Amino acid sequence: MRGETSDGFAEVAANGEDSEPQEIRTELPAFEELVLNIVNALSEQWPYMMANEYASHILRVLLLVLAGRPIEDQKNSKSAIKSKRSAKYMEDKNGAPISHRLLSEKRAVPESFGHALENLLSSVGNSMSDYTARGSTNSVVGSPVLQLMLELQETSPDFEKPGSLLDKCLMGLISDASANKTNPRRNAYIEMMVEDVVGSHFLQTVVRTASAQLFQIIYDQYFSGKIRTLAFHPISNFVVQSVFACAKNEQQLDHMVKEAGPIFGDLLFKNRPGVVRALIDSAVRLQSNPKNIIGAIYNGLDANTQEERNELINLLAFLIKYPDFVKADYNTLPFKIQGSLVIQSILQLSGDGQGPLLESVLSQDPTRMRSWCKDPSGSRIIEAILASMQVPTRTKRLMRERFSGHYSDLALDKYGSHVVDAAWKTADIAFKESIVQEFLQKETQLQDSRSGRIILRNCGIEYYKRRADQWRERERGLERKKHMFKDILGEKLLLNDNAAQTADPKAEAFETKAQSSAPKKNKRKTSDADEIDSLFNNTNKRVASIDLNGQVSHV
Repeated sequence: MRGETSDGFAEVAANGEDSEPQEIRTELPAFEELVLNIVNALSEQWPYMMANEYASHILRVLLLVLAGRPIEDQKNSKSAIKSKRSAKYMEDKNGAPISHRLLSEKRAVPESFGHALENLLSSVGNSMSDYTARGSTNSVVGSPVLQLMLELQETSPDFEKPGSLLDKCLMGLISDASANKTNPRRNAYIEMMVEDVVGSHFLQTVVRTASAQLFQIIYDQYFSGKIRTLAFHPISNFVVQSVFACAKNEQQLDHMVKEAGPIFGDLLFKNRPGVVRALIDSAVRLQSNPKNIIGAIYNGLDANTQEERNELINLLAFLIKYPDFVKADYNTLPFKIQGSLVIQSILQLSGDGQGPLLESVLSQDPTRMRSWCKDPSGSRIIEAILASMQVPTRTKRLMRERFSGHYSDLALDKYGSHVVDAAWKTADIAFKESIVQEFLQKETQLQDSRSGRIILRNCGIEYYKRRADQWRERERGLERKKHMFKDILGEKLLLNDNAAQTADPKAEAFETKAQSSAPKKNKRKTSDADEIDSLFNNTNKRVASIDLNGQVSHV
């Protein structure tokens, strides 16, 4: 109200002094204390807030903050708070991808957050009724919160105990399994969930977090003997992919392959190759023998003899059966994205798993392989061969030699330039120098091409022209570093050495001198991403490579 004063002002008025009044300061709580107070305030109303379309987002963010997880994890769409459309809008509005901001980073949190999270999940799980838990599994609003709670509780010793939150969500499946009881109502409930748009996502989280024992119970009761039907359902096929991708041991994987193997042909040619990929990815993760998987692929493609199997790379790339491939005109066959992804998964297999595919690749005409390099899907296949750590060095060398004399032509193509980069990163110094010599013959054409200019810079062409001996010494140094840290960093070091190549001060000096002598152009923004990808990202989106972390999501 007008005329009212604080104690400081009243004292000044009484004394008649003109001095400044003393400030009244209130001690503010620390952020840690604020978060813990929020947890205490919301814990009692947690089940009701899960069902609110606005409050549920707050609960998910609070759980992620307590766990120290990224709020916006763009690498894992399952855990993203924002939808892909919302993330794209924010990227366009702010001028930077979400993944480049602090929300995408994992944080170290106080120890009190861990205790608070454990107590919160325990108290909410114990207090939540069976009816509320089951209702949230199929709720568009509540299910994402419930899934996150289960993921955070996965390492808890009480996660799969009878009466736990997971047991309530599965209608007592864990309790009845320990007592060898059956429940027809529960069977109908979970079977309905498998084919539900929201419930299927919840089941994907369950099979991903379940132990081997619980996983086996779920598979035996709700998937075994039903793969042929579920794999072709528009919704349940994603759950099948998650089940296959999350096999806990080799015995479970072998059983899945035996059941799904006879229908590989239908899966490949009836728009369900993701199911096949999930089995291959599990074989990669478990390091199991993929012989049965490769045999099932042969049968699905009608490739029975050795001559027919030599065309395996073509049959998968174009997703076509051998009898149809023989009759078709090769030049008119279109690449299939799903086939390219299956090939990339096979290339991650170790030992004999990828052997038949590599033999098929090496038996192809080099002219055909060069034409693949200029196709968005075909170039991905060649890149995968050159980049895979499972592919023998000798095979990579043979692949690089097939493009000898044509690297300049490939560098001028926006897809072929990626193959050039992949070949450069795996080549020895002698082969790199042969590529540079080839570039020097067509340097003018390469300088006139956007992709060509980037390739020349990655190869250090200006540095080579002025100090060839120092260029070789620098490349030898990079090779020594790669071999030294190969066991620690693996493929990441082999595939990200472009930055190291331009780190040499002398090389940078020559590059700067060469650029200063050229006409000045407008500065362009740079990023840490692949520069060739960034150039063509807005005009032509390349085919996305397969995710090998066992995550399968609805599309």
